[in-house]
Amino acid sequence: MEDYKVPANTRIGHVHLKVSDLQKSLDFYCGLLGFELMMKYGDQAAFISAGGYHHHIGLNTWHSKGQPPAPETAPGLYHTAILYPERKDLAIILKRLIDAKYPITGASDHGVSEAIYLDDPDGNGVELYWDRPKDQWPLDDNGDLTMFTKALDVHGLLALAK
Repeated sequence: MEDYKVPANTRIGHVHLKVSDLQKSLDFYCGLLGFELMMKYGDQAAFISAGGYHHHIGLNTWHSKGQPPAPETAPGLYHTAILYPERKDLAIILKRLIDAKYPITGASDHGVSEAIYLDDPDGNGVELYWDRPKDQWPLDDNGDLTMFTKALDVHGLLALAK
């Protein structure tokens, strides 16, 4: 086979999640995280977006209504990552989560990005993050990217939320 690489401008268009309770998921993704409801498909599915795109996240109960979360150790989606445009935007959503007393499962500095981790009402992992500018990414002595996981400077981040 020929060597093939996905074109550089390729993007992940959307994620579609199986959920057990559509309204609980809408309360989380729209009510708490601030996504906009674009369309509902009866009481079985909803399509939500940032900035009016047709949908970044699809939510459906077609095969999962009323079901428990998938086992943590089973194959499947690890998390959906939501990329914020600026560090201040990440600070604002972090403050919103804290004010709502929503459980946060982790917070990390990865060198290339800063991230907050939580689970949606169905136990689906959610990463909220922003990328540092590429010229600030950590490189080793050979100029190769060196990502890491360190504690997030939560206090410094929250100072931007004012």
